[in-house]
Amino acid sequence: MKGIQCKLARVALGWGVLDLAKAASVSTQTVTRLERGDPLRPATLESIKRVLEDAGIEFISENGGGVGVRFKKAMS
Repeated sequence: MKGIQCKLARVALGWGVLDLAKAASVSTQTVTRLERGDPLRPATLESIKRVLEDAGIEFISENGGGVGVRFKKAMS
């Protein structure tokens, strides 16, 4: 997950930095650093990513276009 994907996912969910920080048990400064593109410890990055995925976000890797996010397809 790249910083821009974190921000896109957070905004798509209607979450502020504080909402994501609380859900992932990290500081708001950690979320801000990630979204700014600063490196984080792998475990911290994975924790934030997992919270966003659990909230319904799917991360799209670069595949000739740019990275992105989308909502997971609802299970019927």
